[in-house]
Amino acid sequence: MLPLPVLEQAGSEMTNYRGSGMSVMEMSHRSKAYISIFDETKADFRAIMNVPDTHEILFMQGGAWLQFAAVPMNLIGTTGKADYAVTGNFSNLAMKEAKKYGEIRAAASSEDRNHSYIPAQQELKISKDAAYFHYCANNTIYGTEWKYVPETSGVPLVCDMSSNIMSRPVDVSKYGLIYAGVQKNMAPSGMAVVIIDKQLAGKELPFTPTLLKYQTMIDTDSMHNTPPCYTIYMLGLVLKWVGAQGGVSGMEKIKRERAQILYDYLDGSTLFKGHAQKDARSDMNVTFRTGDDALDDMFAREAAKAGFENLKGHRAVGGMRASIYNAMPTEGVLKLVEFMKDFEFKNKLGRG
Repeated sequence: MLPLPVLEQAGSEMTNYRGSGMSVMEMSHRSKAYISIFDETKADFRAIMNVPDTHEILFMQGGAWLQFAAVPMNLIGTTGKADYAVTGNFSNLAMKEAKKYGEIRAAASSEDRNHSYIPAQQELKISKDAAYFHYCANNTIYGTEWKYVPETSGVPLVCDMSSNIMSRPVDVSKYGLIYAGVQKNMAPSGMAVVIIDKQLAGKELPFTPTLLKYQTMIDTDSMHNTPPCYTIYMLGLVLKWVGAQGGVSGMEKIKRERAQILYDYLDGSTLFKGHAQKDARSDMNVTFRTGDDALDDMFAREAAKAGFENLKGHRAVGGMRASIYNAMPTEGVLKLVEFMKDFEFKNKLGRG
């Protein structure tokens, strides 16, 4: 979901961007008009995320999936080994991809309880010789979220923040690398934002493709080839919108209130039960079910008819999943809770 003001502004500028006579889609990425968009977007991102000068911001194509390969290709060469915390589907996929490029070890896993919790700091087994430690900050399918930043005793910290970036303040200086597909909280799909400590770049494996080399992208300011120009433009509009909401601190306040409305209802419901442990609940993806697969399917169908899209849970978990990313207005959650209350009343009455 994208903020309505962003979509409206993009629509008003679709055929004639600020008197240029062109759509942003038609501009040369080397033109003065587009360079201005690019530079302003990058500067706004640095300000919104409070990115220190030690770190570079890269706009890379391929989304987070391509970063599953780019990260080990660029970072694992120092020791040939890396540690991964497996707390959901995407961290597991990232680890599988990384195994093509070195010795990958599971530093922690929540698979024993169907990824319903986040391992505690003392449960993390991080090796001293790991080139980096990787984790996924928010697990969209299972509805769990890391509430702390792992301590790694000097091992570079790498984090996939695709589904909760810009939803809360982050101390970027603690990370060697952060990457995030933009399609959850930042822009239309097709790109990943990478924030990298510049000291980690330039040590890639010899067969790393040119466009996946972080050092190359740093040296060419993400313009070694034509970048995803329109996605970067849309990111710039979203960043302005986030700033108007009070920045990431403002977004954190809004998302906590929004998520709490739904979790408070689930905690009091006798029909719906949440999947994630309370101390690991995601504020971005709320997973729940009735315990009856047929009833879950009925709920998803009736919800779709009522205008609530994409509530059916992933096949690995079943049940339902409400994704409430940054652009979701609180009104949307309130209406969902009203629908859930009505569904619960009708189906409890029918069972009685």
